[in-house]
Amino acid sequence: MKLRMAWLIICLVLAAVPVSAQVLYDNGPINGTVDAWTINFGYIVSDTFTLLNNSTVGGFNFGDWEFPGDTLTSVDWSITSRENGGTLLASGTASGQNLIDQFISLNQYGYDIDEIHVSGLNVPLNAATYWLNLQNALVPSGDPVYWDENSGVGCGGDNGKGGSCPSMPSENSVGTIASESFTVVGPNGGSTPEPSSFFLLASGVLGVAGLLRRRLF
Repeated sequence: MKLRMAWLIICLVLAAVPVSAQVLYDNGPINGTVDAWTINFGYIVSDTFTLLNNSTVGGFNFGDWEFPGDTLTSVDWSITSRENGGTLLASGTASGQNLIDQFISLNQYGYDIDEIHVSGLNVPLNAATYWLNLQNALVPSGDPVYWDENSGVGCGGDNGKGGSCPSMPSENSVGTIASESFTVVGPNGGSTPEPSSFFLLASGVLGVAGLLRRRLF
């Protein structure tokens, strides 16, 4: 019975662990200390990603800078064949359960550095290079929101995560800029469990263990 109880608890834990994100393209980690580009107030920031194989894009993650206390509630995105133009392959507004704003740190300039997880996409694409465009980011305060710049350090081409480094980013009012921090993920990517989920899991496991203990003794 004790062995059976242990296996039941292990199965519950494994069932609650989210499937790891399949990274289709990696443009490098969040920097949070160099610079960032506005993705609201009419500004559009675009950056390229390359798929080495025909793939289905399920979401993307990117780093942003926000004023302290702000939380991103929505952002418009599109995937195009050219820099903010050409053929529109997919577009939408990430919000609600399809957008998670995860705080990382406070940088030297006093901005919150966050990682934004966008999920719920289902975009089949052929192996090629595309542009991810972000605009109309919204926080309740109405403050500016900025896409983090990492200058291409650590971008794809390794471990099957994509190629074509450095990427080719741009901003609609100034033209070419330095690379932005983001990853493009498959259908199982883009979401991060909230801390409360782990507490619920723990309490559930303890509850089951308690029931089994009452049966054992």
